[in-house]
Amino acid sequence: MELFDVYPLFDITPVKGEGTYVFDNDGKKYLDLYGGHAVISIGHSHPAYVNAISNQVRNLGFYSNSIKNPLQVELAEKLGKLSGCEDYQLFLCNSGAEANENALKVASFATGKDRVIYFDNAFHGRTSGVVAVTDNENIKAPFNKGHKITKIAFNDAETLASELQKGDVAAVIFEVIQGVGGLDEATTEFYQQIEKLAKENGAMIIADEVQAGYGRTGDFFAFQKHNIQPDIISIAKGMGNGFPIGGVLIDKNIAPKYGMLGTTFGGNHLACAAGLSVLNILEKEDLMQNASAMFDYVKEQAKEIPQIKNIKGRGLMIGLEFDFEIANLRKDLLFVHQIFTGSAANKNLLRILPPLNIEKKHFDNFFKALKISLANLKD
Repeated sequence: MELFDVYPLFDITPVKGEGTYVFDNDGKKYLDLYGGHAVISIGHSHPAYVNAISNQVRNLGFYSNSIKNPLQVELAEKLGKLSGCEDYQLFLCNSGAEANENALKVASFATGKDRVIYFDNAFHGRTSGVVAVTDNENIKAPFNKGHKITKIAFNDAETLASELQKGDVAAVIFEVIQGVGGLDEATTEFYQQIEKLAKENGAMIIADEVQAGYGRTGDFFAFQKHNIQPDIISIAKGMGNGFPIGGVLIDKNIAPKYGMLGTTFGGNHLACAAGLSVLNILEKEDLMQNASAMFDYVKEQAKEIPQIKNIKGRGLMIGLEFDFEIANLRKDLLFVHQIFTGSAANKNLLRILPPLNIEKKHFDNFFKALKISLANLKD
C-alpha cells in the first residue's frame, strides 16, 4: 500500500527532538522556529512532559467516555485557573478542526439557527462544517458547500450588523490573530462590535484559539487583549505539545444534554496527562511572560534588517513581512542554515511559531542566518 499523496514534503526525516531543536536521520541539527504548525509549546521532549506521559501509559492509556476520568476534571480545573476562564465548561476532543466543528454545533443547538458568519483569510479546519468557513475554495469538495455561510471582511462592522439583523445567524467565528491567513488582527473596537451585535441579534461568538491560544501571544488567549468574552472558545495545537488533544470551552449558561456531543478518543487518560503536563510547565517556567519578552527582542533585532517591511502578530506568533515572495528564502534557511520556518497565504510572510521556551540565543542564530540568506538571494 502507498500513502495517499496529499502533502508536498521536504526531503528531511526528523527522528529526535530536544528543546528548540530537531535532529534528522543523518544526525543533522535543525533550529525549530515553526514547532510543527505551533504545536510544540513547551519544547521537544521536555523531561517533565515525557515522564508524565510515560507514567500514565504504564497505568492506563485509554478508556472510553462511558466511565469517570478524574484527569478530565483536573485538566478542566487547571485550565480554568491558568486561563482565567473558570466560568466555562470543557468538552475534550482530538484536534482543532474537531474543536471548531463541535463549537459550531453547540452554537446551532443553543440558538436554533443554522447560518455562520466568518471572515476573509480565515482558516478553521478541514472537516465538513469548518472547511465551509475556511477561506480557501481549493480545499472544499462539493460535499462541503451545502452549509449556510457568509464571508465578510475584517473590520467591516456595517456588513456584520446587516447580516446579523437577518436573524438566522447561529454564530460568528473568528481567529483573533489569523494563522494560515497571514497573522492579520482586527481592531479592538471591531471585536467588541462582534460581541455587541451578536448578543443583540441572538447569535454566539466563537473565538478560534487553536493556534493563538495557550500562551503563544503572551496572554493565555489572544482575545483577552480585546476585553471580550466569547460564548465558545476552541483550543488544540499547543495544548498537548504534540499529543493529539483539542477542546471547546463553553459558556456556563449553555446547558449540556446527554448525546449532544461525543467522541471516542477525546479526553482519554493519556491525552489528559499530556495536557496537564503542558499547563504545569507553562505555569512553572513562566512561558507566557517569555513569549512577550521574546517578541520585544525580535522587534528590536528586526530593525537591523531593512528588507523586513512589517512585523505582524504578538508574542511567539510572529510574521516577518517582506516585499517579495519568501519561498526561496525559506528554503535557503532550511537547507543551508538548518532552520525551520513557516509560510502563509500571504506569500511575502515568513511565519515564526517556535516553542514558548525559546531563548534570545536562538533568535540571534536565526537573524544571523537571515542576513546571510538575504544577501545570498540578492546576489
